[in-house]
Amino acid sequence: MLDALEQFAPLPLQESWDNAGLQLGLTEAEVSGALLCLDVNEQIIDEAIRRGCNLVVSHHPLLFRGLKQISGADYVQRSVIKALKNDIVVVSLHTNMDNAQGGVNWKIAERLGLQGCQFFAQKMVDGMEAGSGVVGELPSALDARAFIELVKQQFGVQCAMCNELLERPIRKVAICGGAGDFLLPDAVAQGADAFITGEMHYHQYFGYEQRIQLCVIGHYQSEQYTSEIFRDIIQKECPGVTTCIAETCTNPIVYL
Repeated sequence: MLDALEQFAPLPLQESWDNAGLQLGLTEAEVSGALLCLDVNEQIIDEAIRRGCNLVVSHHPLLFRGLKQISGADYVQRSVIKALKNDIVVVSLHTNMDNAQGGVNWKIAERLGLQGCQFFAQKMVDGMEAGSGVVGELPSALDARAFIELVKQQFGVQCAMCNELLERPIRKVAICGGAGDFLLPDAVAQGADAFITGEMHYHQYFGYEQRIQLCVIGHYQSEQYTSEIFRDIIQKECPGVTTCIAETCTNPIVYL
């Protein structure tokens, strides 16, 4: 199964600072079920145990920074201990899934019904076309308020952080899930009418008035459907494996 996932999103596609791939466990173990999630924490491991899954597939790596001890001092260490005690394998596909054809940003585009999608800020990695962002067109143009309402509806958010409403119709949309504000200049260069991402620094909202509509919906919210990509890969390539999309919400941000 790990081969199927990494064939879709090969590890060479990950950024140099990332730690995608096998996190914990023995890959020769027979899979009783795969729990699919965005983040790994103790509650996710508990859900995997409860649902009879001995494999967790996440987007964000559990082991992102090196561990110098495993003493249960923080949630990462406690999650490692609990997973190992219960023979649970943890695999993560992070920026390799961000950069892959059909990956995270393509899923966002699919939710919005974008057409003619292609990479922007694209690159070639080991002969594979990849890119940190995707750009496509809405089936028909929308005014800015209707566009923002569409995004909010499709991603289940009550509010989005935006710059002033664009006064021209929105048709061409650029996307970068997660912390994607580094691609804002590229989105403008693509001639996009709008740019959707999960996080953006405060000062980057300045200077783009009436150039591009910014729509920032939250890191977790922008990537929440990544588990559907994992499910589709596993069901296609390993049809005998039970897949479960996690019910546990791991978003650490509380909206009051």
